[in-house]
Amino acid sequence: MPNIKPFSLFPTLSDNLVSNRFDQIDRLFSQLTGSKPIASPVQTYNLKQIDDNHYELTVSVPGYQENDLSVSLKGSRLLIEGKKEEKSEEDNDKWIHRGISQGQFTLQFDLGKNVKIEKADLSSGLLTIAIEYELPEEEKRQTIAIENKDKK
Repeated sequence: MPNIKPFSLFPTLSDNLVSNRFDQIDRLFSQLTGSKPIASPVQTYNLKQIDDNHYELTVSVPGYQENDLSVSLKGSRLLIEGKKEEKSEEDNDKWIHRGISQGQFTLQFDLGKNVKIEKADLSSGLLTIAIEYELPEEEKRQTIAIENKDKK
């Protein structure tokens, strides 16, 4: 069963603080006890505003190839899925630490209305998705000229 992590494109600060603190405590407890963390690893991402209508979402996907990834848009929800077959480990391998997730993941971003995905690129373990918001004419800002009646 894939690991599903819903995100808003603009997550709230309080949600991130609580989630990050829980993950930190979980990792610390796991290091002390030697057990596996409860919280599964979350793909990290960056969001950059290019201009008023264009954004760039970059998701860290180390070790994944383009055929391991799927990017889709349904309505206002962007769905990014990664599925990579886990390689069987040889008995000779003695891992000290394995922190790079190579299993399945699903990220969801609620983008709102009037969204278009321009392109998706994969380079050096980073999946970059170009997002455009297309505002209808009636929602665009209109500038109204001000006429001075005193200057007649």
